[in-house]
Amino acid sequence: MTPSITQSLIQPDHEKDAQVKIEVLKKIYGDDKVQEAIDYLTYRNVQELPKNEDPNHPILYVFRHGETEDNAHMIFSGWRDVGLTEKGVEQAGVLAEKIKDKKIQMLVTSDQERAIDTMKVAISKNEYAKTLEIHQDPRLRERSYGDWQGESKLVAQLTDPEGLHKVRRGYYDKPPNAESLEETVKRVGNFLDEVIPLMKRENINVAISCHGNSIRGIRQYFEKLSNEEAAEIETPLGKDYAAYSIT
Repeated sequence: MTPSITQSLIQPDHEKDAQVKIEVLKKIYGDDKVQEAIDYLTYRNVQELPKNEDPNHPILYVFRHGETEDNAHMIFSGWRDVGLTEKGVEQAGVLAEKIKDKKIQMLVTSDQERAIDTMKVAISKNEYAKTLEIHQDPRLRERSYGDWQGESKLVAQLTDPEGLHKVRRGYYDKPPNAESLEETVKRVGNFLDEVIPLMKRENINVAISCHGNSIRGIRQYFEKLSNEEAAEIETPLGKDYAAYSIT
């Protein structure tokens, strides 16, 4: 995807207005095509997350951050720091109810604001975990989208849907100056290679708050997914968790 006249025309000023100018796009592409692109980008083929919670073994709880301003406006976030929307906070609140009775001894997030804030809400009702230190690890960051960060997914879908899909749902392709999913999964794997032995040695349960692509690495590891499956799976924003017993 390269910048175009269209991209320049509608690219939002993120300091003043993060809303993609939908009406401008409709004038260029037509109502039906714009709506079709929006429907495609907002569709979530989300399946129930696995919950293997054996009390005789350490358990890893992992979840994706809640909705952000970039999610709401269909913007590539990557390594940008963006806050949760009101809906995102509500999603984390739903998660808080689900994990409030889980015995958690360690908290880890990426070093990005949305993951940290989601963790704070998610553990707010958990008497075991709400006073624990939140450890930040950059290996759990979202995938870097390089030159695409801050750009509109909607414009990309309208101008080059095949190219967009190839990058977003491919394992090896990447935008300029960015990471592939393969590279993201590799750094997440390096993190897991450290935390899993720690969990076994200390017999502790760990909760992780991360991102839509970094969680693919965790799910691929524990669910034995192929590269293609890892690239295609969807994880819900904020409101649910996956659990994996460490044996």
